[in-house]
Amino acid sequence: MVLLWLTTIIPGATVPSCAQFSSICNNDATTPQLLFLYFCLGLMSIGAGGIRSCSLAFGADQLSKRDSLKHAGILESFFSWYYVISSASVFISMTCVVYIQEAMGWKVGFGVPVVLMILSTLSFFLASPIYVKPKAKASWLIGFARVLVASFRKRRIELSSLDTDELYHHRKGSALVVPSERIRFLNKACVIKNPEEDLMPDGRASDPWSLCTVDQVEELKALIKVIPIWSTGVLVSVNVCQNSFLLLQASTMNRHITSKFEIPAGSFYAFLLLSATMWIALYDRVIIPLASKITGKPTRLGLKQKIGIGILVSAASMAVLAIIERVRREIAIREGISDIPDAVTHMSAMWLLPFYFLLGFSEAMNGVGLNEFFYTELPKSMSSVASNLFSIGLSAASLVASFIVSNVRGFIGEANQESWVSSNINKGHYDYYYWLLSSLGFANFIYYLACSKAYGPCKGGQRGITGDVREGLIDDDDDDDDDDYDYDDDVV
Repeated sequence: MVLLWLTTIIPGATVPSCAQFSSICNNDATTPQLLFLYFCLGLMSIGAGGIRSCSLAFGADQLSKRDSLKHAGILESFFSWYYVISSASVFISMTCVVYIQEAMGWKVGFGVPVVLMILSTLSFFLASPIYVKPKAKASWLIGFARVLVASFRKRRIELSSLDTDELYHHRKGSALVVPSERIRFLNKACVIKNPEEDLMPDGRASDPWSLCTVDQVEELKALIKVIPIWSTGVLVSVNVCQNSFLLLQASTMNRHITSKFEIPAGSFYAFLLLSATMWIALYDRVIIPLASKITGKPTRLGLKQKIGIGILVSAASMAVLAIIERVRREIAIREGISDIPDAVTHMSAMWLLPFYFLLGFSEAMNGVGLNEFFYTELPKSMSSVASNLFSIGLSAASLVASFIVSNVRGFIGEANQESWVSSNINKGHYDYYYWLLSSLGFANFIYYLACSKAYGPCKGGQRGITGDVREGLIDDDDDDDDDDYDYDDDVV
């Protein structure tokens, strides 16, 4: 952030700006300016990758061992409020920081995040002595590679129908001594062919690339098992990635709250964060306590139920956005400003709020549900992997969104026909594009139902994380007896 801030201070690193809606710009950046900018963004990506990949799992580590019944509800609340705090920070950046940038310039605008990052760094290291710090384990990527290589090397081994006929290599003290029946090909990686050659005197594998433990095999199986449900969240995130089009849409609508105050077009994305925060708070503090009081027992939506509701509402939100855009375009044509891309119609931008309201509800259900689903379904040793899957889905969604846009422009922008996503929003048909996303969303919901049925019951049960439906949990008393906070010692 400091280096990026310097691009607004050092004259040689600053590039002259171009007109917002101009198709021609002669103020090209020099090669050193671009290299310096890319270097700044590269450092930010490395830092963000370190923080975002670990903060969710690290925060959950501070609560308790995650298999404790009495802390199951706390874990769900933590995931919800983690999302709330993250959304609140982005909301502040999309409103207050954007306003500072527009009112005081980029020097002050980029200076504010620099100060905040310094404060964040100081607070993190000052509180470091009180954190729970689980022991670092071997890289899971290496473990997965070993399972695949060992399975391939033993591809000619025939697995019998009875697990007791084979001798499987398992970690000392592990509760998993026999692999599961799903994806049986991978079971070959932990089959001991010759104990004298495959094992060392202390019980470890003589060649870890030829013999793996049952735990390693089951970890890879667990990851493969959640991939189909993970893929359903990618298309939901595609709808969230439409911010550039929504920015263009809001900039052509009347954004005045009063005669003197106008909401910046870039700040409308904050309504999505505000809506998600509101829905999470209502669900956790109003709906769940009220439902539990009515039923007389702890009541929560199941993880797969939350994810499914989020997918369905996300598709519905794009349909609402398509209707709003159709009305906006008709007003622009009726007012005779269809040839002016930056012209503002008399239609209020507040009509976009129903879309943000629904999409925020979708994020509150699907986003939080997916994060919790990955964390509870994957083994403890893969906590960081679980917290990364949702972020990887967002990255994949950006690529999918770019692929959809490029294909829409390629197939529909030919033969002198205006593209649906034309740079002139009044000439294009963004409403058709939104209908396409909505249709894909409803198809994704059907795909999710199939994936959900094939996945089977969650470890937390179909009705959510409640004491009477939690499966495969250790007793609360056992938690108190374990002084060493070592995740690999406990297996769900």
